[in-house]
Amino acid sequence: VQLQASGGGLAQAGGSLRLSCAASGRIISINEMGWHRQPPGKQRELVASITRLGSTNYADSVKGRFTISRDNARNTVYLQMNSLTPEDTAVYYCNAPGARAWGSSSRDYWGQGTLVTVSS
Repeated sequence: VQLQASGGGLAQAGGSLRLSCAASGRIISINEMGWHRQPPGKQRELVASITRLGSTNYADSVKGRFTISRDNARNTVYLQMNSLTPEDTAVYYCNAPGARAWGSSSRDYWGQGTLVTVSS
């Protein structure tokens, strides 16, 4: 399974960005998809996750500002980020924990990361 993230870039504080992450390959099933981020000099942290049935989970720091969604038919997950602050500056990674692919046991997959920079 390959995860390709896109949509990062530069935004001003108070602005919005939308990230996308498309999964491809010999996919059997992907139950959960999510976004993590790693701010400069800090550890990677969960931002949001969503199950195939649409159950969502958010970090407290993004609740009410970020919205995760997915298109199961396209194996794509989105992250709509509103009211951005400089503290949201980070490399954002999409992941698919426990995804199943033909010829491989269930495992976690990660995208390559996309940089989001929020200026004050």
